[in-house]
This record gives sequence, C-alpha cells and structure tokens, in this order.
Amino acid sequence: MILKKDYDLTSLNTFGISANAKFFVEINQEIDIPELFQLKEFKDNKKLFLGGGSNVLFTEDYDGIVILNKIKGIEILKENDLYVLLKSKSGEMWHDLVLFVVDRGWWGIENLAYIPGTVGAAPMQNIGAYGAELKNTLENVEAYDIESGDKRIFTREECEFGYRDSIFKNKLKDKYFITSITLKLSKVENKNLSYKVLQNYLEENKISVENPRDVSDAVTGIRKNKLSDPKVIGNAGSFFKNIFVEQEKLKKLQAVWSDIPFFKEDLPTQAGEVIKIPSGWLIEQCGFKGKRFGNVGVHDKQALVLVNHGGATGKEIKDLAIQIIDAVREKFDLILVPEVNLI
Repeated sequence: MILKKDYDLTSLNTFGISANAKFFVEINQEIDIPELFQLKEFKDNKKLFLGGGSNVLFTEDYDGIVILNKIKGIEILKENDLYVLLKSKSGEMWHDLVLFVVDRGWWGIENLAYIPGTVGAAPMQNIGAYGAELKNTLENVEAYDIESGDKRIFTREECEFGYRDSIFKNKLKDKYFITSITLKLSKVENKNLSYKVLQNYLEENKISVENPRDVSDAVTGIRKNKLSDPKVIGNAGSFFKNIFVEQEKLKKLQAVWSDIPFFKEDLPTQAGEVIKIPSGWLIEQCGFKGKRFGNVGVHDKQALVLVNHGGATGKEIKDLAIQIIDAVREKFDLILVPEVNLI
C-alpha cells in the first residue's frame, strides 16, 4: 500500500474528467484495512472510496484522500440442489461476477448484466435493471466502520434498500467501507422476463430462454445498443433516476400529454402503488436528446445519459444537468434527481 500525492484521477472515472486527489492509495487486500485506517492522511482528511468510477462526477479536484478498492475474490459459502450462497469481494467488477454466475447456470442476477462499476457499489444504490434489483438476491453486506475500524455484517433488512437507494447512501453515508457481499442464487430455473423491453428483444431475435446466460446476453445486447462505451465517449450511464408519482399526478400529466409512458410499481418504502415515469422520456420531450453543448451533451440514443465529447470539465456536465432539471421542472412540474454522485 503506497500513499501518493496530487494523484491524477482522469483514468479512474468513466466520464474521463480531469481531476486530482490530494492523496491517493490503492488497497488490494482486506488485511490492509487496519493499516489504511491508521494513516494520518486517512484520519485527517475527507475520504472517497472509489471502485469502477462509473457513478461519480468530479466537479473539482478532490481535497482529501481517494482509496481505490481493488480487493478481489469470489467464494462459494454453501451449495445444495436448490441454491448457492456466493460471497464476492467488493473490488470485483460487477459484470464479471454476473458472468461467473450465469456460466454456472445459477439464476438471480442475469437481468443485471453489463451494469458498470464494482460489486461494492452495487448495494450502495441497490442496482436494478430489466425488472430485477440487487435486493432480490442479496443476503448480507460486510463493511468496516471507518471511525472505529470494527467490522459489521448488515442483513438485507438492515441495508434499508429502496429505489436506487440504501442506508449506505443516507444514514450511514461515508461511514462504512463495504468489503464484500453475499448473494443467494437459485439453481432451479427462475426466469424473470417481466420487463417489456426484454420481452420484445427476445421475441424480435427469436431467443428461447433455456438458461440464465440467454438472459444476460440479451440484456447485454440491449444495453450495448443503448449506451456508448465510456472508453469511446465519456459517460456514467444513467445520470438521473426515474421519477415516481401518485395516480392523481399521473392523471394531471395525461390530461396534457396523453402519450406519456408509465409503469405501475409497488415500492416497499412507500404506501401503496406508485407510478414510474421514465426520466429519459421527459428529457427527450424537453428537446435535449442528442444535443451537444460545447464539450458536453446528451446521448443520441438514450436521453438519460450525459456525455463528455472530449475535454469537458465536471462543472460543465453539472451545469448541463442543472439546465435539464430546470427544463423538466418547468415543463412537467417534476423534479429530476441525479443518480450519479457529484463530488
């Protein structure tokens, strides 16, 4: 573990934003955590744990210590004819874990294929896609208290999962360092083909789902068609969360926009049924899809994605996000919330 100063973070965030960290250290083993926590530079500065850098926007240099999580390892804890308990270290790339699972014919996270970032970031925002969420398979999360250095195991219930949300983004934000998660995966066929976009893709490509790999390949195909590779053009995937409204609000919106798309959802954190409205559609109606503003812009295939055309600053992307938020609020009286962490 080597401490570095004034470290360039450009290659460590998928937006490709140029920013420096006052201090930087890479951690490769869990046994190094006590040593990390004892560093004077760790104790005396604000801290940012970084994984794949796919859910962060640096709006300025980071005046603190950045810890790059490279702790890796996948372990089968228990296995029988019905299920597998699988533990993954937090520095593993999420999609690599999905491939590990589907290649063995296990069901549970195949709908979450090709989501960028590390395993450690997954429980922080309860990643979800195509009708599935991490909380559906997660058993527990292991993490270290940054202040005391004590290790704690959080059950699924203790993680307080919500839509792209968890206790690690709210009550315990910046208080714990996640080191691993344990998933319960089914060895018995358990297809989740409820999402319409996924159904359409399978039908159009005449794919008969025989195993979880068929689903993960389909999801990967959809995502690759909708999103640009950050290595080609800087982006962090979906920049904004989708919006949830009550039935009464939906009726008011439909009175003006009869074609507004919506999906009925049952969120455990809210009372009763709520309606999900795709934020990408709202942004597109405001005329931003495919538009370029100097070095920044909005993706031409997916309006939820903001992009760095080259040489952009984090502030430029943040300013575009604010412009979009203001436009959606003015047109629809709805407030977009960033999914990306603004640093």
